[in-house]
Amino acid sequence: MEGDRVKKKYEQAALLFRALSDTNRLAIIDMIKTEEKCACKILEELKITQPTLSHHMKILCDSGLVNSRREGKWMHYSINKELFEEVKQLFDF
Repeated sequence: MEGDRVKKKYEQAALLFRALSDTNRLAIIDMIKTEEKCACKILEELKITQPTLSHHMKILCDSGLVNSRREGKWMHYSINKELFEEVKQLFDF
């Protein structure tokens, strides 16, 4: 049904906005918006602990906004550009 599809779209959008409703997560998005970054670089720039970074990255990755890949012992993070484009379309008038 059309109503269910629209409701699901808005529920997904709410999940994404909750993932973005933290200053550290917004800073992380800003850091990786143009290029992939290693967790070690994000830790250096934010000056937070590794468990705190892991918590924020789990939320961002679970929401689909951020992609992750392992290289050796480090995780590398990048923006899911396709999903950000979909989110931007919510605001197209």
